[in-house]
Amino acid sequence: MRGVVQRVKRASVSVDGKVISKIDKGIMLLLGIEANDDEKDLEYIIKKVSKLRIFDDEEGVMNKSLLDYGLEILVVSQFTLYGDARKGNRPSYIRSAKFDDGIILYEKFIEEMKNLGIKVSVGEYGADMDVELINDGPVTILLDSSKEF
Repeated sequence: MRGVVQRVKRASVSVDGKVISKIDKGIMLLLGIEANDDEKDLEYIIKKVSKLRIFDDEEGVMNKSLLDYGLEILVVSQFTLYGDARKGNRPSYIRSAKFDDGIILYEKFIEEMKNLGIKVSVGEYGADMDVELINDGPVTILLDSSKEF
């Protein structure tokens, strides 16, 4: 499982020109699910995203998490995070989870984040979405449950 974590001042997702989700200060997460991901991968990403200390404390040091401040998260499915462009110029997405398998872990991720008390907004799984955000910092962190990077 992969995640692109972006600290944002605000973010929104639109489908067919209509805003379906938006948040203010918090995290915008692009979440990619690999074909062989399981509960261990899910747990790793949940722990990292919820506890990642990327928000300034009272002294201006990135030392606080989403949980510490009770901030929001906008979760957007992103199968292209498993795009492999090492051969040629057209990425292969063979490592990405199939729709029916990926949506199960995607929905489980959302449920578990809510269980932590985090306010969660979401994109539409599998849809063609327009994502807008104001990246704060900018702060962008890459996560990979396989620890490939």
